[in-house]
Amino acid sequence: MKISEYVDTLALEGELLAGAAEQAGTDAPVPTCPPWRVTDLLRHVGAVHRWATGYVADAQVEPRPFPEAPERSGPELLDWFRAGHGALVDTLTRAPDDVLCWTFLPTAPPSPLAFWARRQAHETTVHRFDAQAAQGIACSPVMPEFAEDGVDELLTGFHARPRSRVRTEEPRVLRVRAIDTGAAWTVHLSREPARTVRGDTADRVDCEVSGEAAWLYAALWNRHPLTGPGVTGDVSLARLWSDTAGI
Repeated sequence: MKISEYVDTLALEGELLAGAAEQAGTDAPVPTCPPWRVTDLLRHVGAVHRWATGYVADAQVEPRPFPEAPERSGPELLDWFRAGHGALVDTLTRAPDDVLCWTFLPTAPPSPLAFWARRQAHETTVHRFDAQAAQGIACSPVMPEFAEDGVDELLTGFHARPRSRVRTEEPRVLRVRAIDTGAAWTVHLSREPARTVRGDTADRVDCEVSGEAAWLYAALWNRHPLTGPGVTGDVSLARLWSDTAGI
């Protein structure tokens, strides 16, 4: 995907998140992220947006902590969230393509700007699911290409890191297949961090998770159950994912 497509998605998803949060009310519980309430959700995403903005705007090459979120609620908190989201969109839109700054995943797009545009588009989309869950409605799906990209970031990026808790005592193989886009990933599980190879590269798999890319995206990010006819083979691996793959 192009950087501009990520930024456009980020702009839309932030507006959807804020709208759902406003409809739900800042005191509403977030069932997909217990024990959070919408206040916690807005404070978290708003802080992440400002954190990401700082790296790109300041060309910051060393990691730094999240900024503190203010103790606000109601309309004031929503205004704070929207201001931070708008600043992030503006920063990513105006930044030079060759800006150098810190990034944090082992596999990433070809530039720091592409990394942050991609990461914040997915960060905001997944948390928009949370805001809609707090509102009591089903999360509206995303486009297949974007969903496939989010699955790829999760498998080859987040769960390749040492902090990933998705481990098995004995080597196991999980295959993930998007039936609408044709993408597939082979996830090698062991006592070490997962090793994911793009494509269907294993002669034998222990469990396969298949479905439309949008379903895989929400399920693998643990925003709806990883169950159903698309989960075949040793379903204990799907349960392991649901129990340990939270980011």
